[in-house]
Amino acid sequence: MGAPFDFSFIITYLPKLLTTLNTTLLIVICSLLAGIVVGFVVALPRLYQIPVLKTFAEIYISFFRGTPILIQLFLFYYGLPELMKLVHVDMTRTPVLVFVILTYGLHTGAFMSEMIRASVKAVDRGQVEAAYATGMTAYQAFSRIVLPQALAVAVPVFSNLVIALLKDTSLAFTLGVMEMTGKAQTLASLSQHFIETYIALALIYLVISYTIERLLLVAEHRLLRHEAQPSPGTQTFTLLKNGSYRQIIAHMGSSKGGGGL
Repeated sequence: MGAPFDFSFIITYLPKLLTTLNTTLLIVICSLLAGIVVGFVVALPRLYQIPVLKTFAEIYISFFRGTPILIQLFLFYYGLPELMKLVHVDMTRTPVLVFVILTYGLHTGAFMSEMIRASVKAVDRGQVEAAYATGMTAYQAFSRIVLPQALAVAVPVFSNLVIALLKDTSLAFTLGVMEMTGKAQTLASLSQHFIETYIALALIYLVISYTIERLLLVAEHRLLRHEAQPSPGTQTFTLLKNGSYRQIIAHMGSSKGGGGL
């Protein structure tokens, strides 16, 4: 059993845990950047139905979405150096942080690819054809028509991915990375104040997650500002083919069981 609960340890441990926040944010930012690049590359074969590459993309996505991130960390940390020995590449001196970022980047890339594919497909193909009819090039149609709408669809999903990635970084300590959870483990073991340590850690994660959520919510509202708002007295339910989820909910009544439909 640990030491008796002492609220003062929560206040004391907050600044100590924040000293490792830079490592946690480094993992998140680098993994996100890698995940966006990988996700875009993996999404292309599925968007354009490229036969062989599409199959490889589906296998990649299935593996990283269907296996725990902890198992993936162990596979890359212990397995990749063994594979590289076959081509006479020594990775024994590679920092563990490289394996962590690589794993999280590939893991995030699988989810990013699905987000990108779904967001692009959510844009009505007829709008693209209309853009071509007006003389736009493929690049202009994508940048002016598809991209703004796809971004608006993708932001809520992207927000969930970022927050999930932030929380998943807590597993990096299993490989010896001294991020916030690793620091919390050390402090709790030394002081035996486990509850206080993990309350302080939970508060930090909560504040960061809430901040990310609010910032991306502002970005979502800015991307959706071009959409027409329903008039105050409108009671009819209009379902547009490409209307956003928030628009559909706005047209609905507030009664239980859909009484306002």
